[in-house]
Amino acid sequence: MTATDVRAWADRLRIPGLVDVHTHFMPRSVLDKVWAYFDAVGPLTGIEWPITYREEEDRRVALLREFGVLAFTSMLYPHKPAMAAWLNDWAADFAGRTPDCLHTATLFPEPGAPGYVRQALERGARVFKVHLQVGGFDPNDPLLDEVWGLLAEAATPIVIHCGSGPAPGAYTGPGPVGRLLARHPRLRLIVAHMGMPEYADFLDLAERYEGVHLDTTMAFTDFSERLALFPPGELKRLQALGDRILLGSDFPNIPYPYVHQLHALERLGLGDDWLRAVCHDNGVRLFRLSHQSNQSHQSYRSHQSYRSHRSHPSPS
Repeated sequence: MTATDVRAWADRLRIPGLVDVHTHFMPRSVLDKVWAYFDAVGPLTGIEWPITYREEEDRRVALLREFGVLAFTSMLYPHKPAMAAWLNDWAADFAGRTPDCLHTATLFPEPGAPGYVRQALERGARVFKVHLQVGGFDPNDPLLDEVWGLLAEAATPIVIHCGSGPAPGAYTGPGPVGRLLARHPRLRLIVAHMGMPEYADFLDLAERYEGVHLDTTMAFTDFSERLALFPPGELKRLQALGDRILLGSDFPNIPYPYVHQLHALERLGLGDDWLRAVCHDNGVRLFRLSHQSNQSHQSYRSHQSYRSHRSHPSPS
């Protein structure tokens, strides 16, 4: 499958391109360790995990552009203290030289977290990444109380890996995040991987808190369905929440071609309006990627028809 296949898929939906909220760019020394983890992940999942897009950074950026991805992220995350601040410095530089990347930042429970989170926001961070599984921390750690307040006040989206896939962690699952939302109900959380494998529980949280979104990263694909089948009985709820589902891919760390994620969404049978919302409109709206609407940035719930000619959104 080539970039032509991805662009043809978007063209069929009459959208100008894709907004992918879950792609990874990070310092090469860190990325090498991430790839080494996936190279050895077979014993954890029972399934080999080959990296499809194991390319140099410039080529990975070029591939996303060839796919017609209008905006993407540089998801990165620390696994120990005194790491998040320098990751944020790297991400700020990457965003500065990659204008179609949504400036991404991260955090860890440590005394300096409020300071570097505030600094990241002042430098223009538009999305944060939190990985409870890799970081091994409770999101309710008192060291993060001020941080969550800052992010709630700024209405900055936070992509949070809080589901227990591919292997459970000490603080994964709906419980810790549910307690966090009870204390900070205005947080704009984007639950990564649809909360895999606790799909129904995270759909519950999305129904309860209007700021909760979910990204599609690896969900519904042949690979993930072998590990954690999405319950067919939850499809109606998935459709009803169509204005808060966002396209995520996990590029480049995926064991299949990029277009397979799109085909996996299509075969859910939830309709073209749902696909347009998930793959383009919801991301455009959440990150305010364009002020030119032409009806194309209306909520999924509005059920308004799309015009054939629309403006190309700018991720500026």
